[in-house]
Amino acid sequence: MTPQERPRWCNLRLVAPAELAERLSEALLTHGAISVGIEDADAGTPEERPQFGEPGLHPERLWDRSVILALFEIDTDWRAGLAAAARSIGIGLSELPDPQVELLADADWVRLTQSQFDPISIDGRLWIVPSWHEPPDPSAITLTLDPGLAFGTGSHPTTRLCLRWLLDHVRPGDTVLDYGCGSGILAIAAAKLGAARVVGVDIDDKALEAARYNAERNGVALELYHARDLPPGPFDRVVANILTKPLCVLAPIIARAVRPGGELALSGILLEQTREVVSAYAPWIALSLGDEDEGWIRLEGIRPV
Repeated sequence: MTPQERPRWCNLRLVAPAELAERLSEALLTHGAISVGIEDADAGTPEERPQFGEPGLHPERLWDRSVILALFEIDTDWRAGLAAAARSIGIGLSELPDPQVELLADADWVRLTQSQFDPISIDGRLWIVPSWHEPPDPSAITLTLDPGLAFGTGSHPTTRLCLRWLLDHVRPGDTVLDYGCGSGILAIAAAKLGAARVVGVDIDDKALEAARYNAERNGVALELYHARDLPPGPFDRVVANILTKPLCVLAPIIARAVRPGGELALSGILLEQTREVVSAYAPWIALSLGDEDEGWIRLEGIRPV
């Protein structure tokens, strides 16, 4: 066995109820774990419960059955660490199920992580390419974007829906507002399509930092603002990829940001939520179904002149 093949890590897999998982995972980090993650214990079964979030917002609760994944160095006494973590949140080790334990050899974790992310094609006209890949089609529009903390890498159906809309609707010289810009992917795409002015807005300062970094990496100029400092419009094209509830609450702000004769596209909406969003925007813009992808939809419309 080579030094690289010898176990270096000990990975614990422990099922816990929602009310316990987050507290225990935090306690494990203070009692020897190098990293801790939480997943849905029922993933891949009919009981799987998807959770969708957006920048600055977090799910109200974890899954009813959550899997805690805790990584320890091989020389660390993980049993003592788990017992100490349990005591620190007021429970005994006997109250937890026995963890599954996996020994892991050392590896090039960066390379393994990067191998999970390949370039993403949007109708063959636009590619989202991680920085460690060569652009697959030099003649297409290329966005250089690495997976990160901010929402929006091109892999989610709602992002794809919005990118397709931008490809079909943005014209050179347009003004564009991306409300809920996340990583900046939609705003960057609009700029690369020739928009003269592109504004990105978000409620999360970290998202704005990520969007600023990604814009610089892609050689485009974006105006980035916190949502409380929304700059004056109106805009030729407005796109908002968030979720149904905030889309409805923000309807007056988003709709009025569209100039008369301008166009609006909304996503982050499930098919069964169509009527709710259409109703919220009806006083300003008549929305209709533009496209669907894996149960998610894009609503779009033109503000009357």
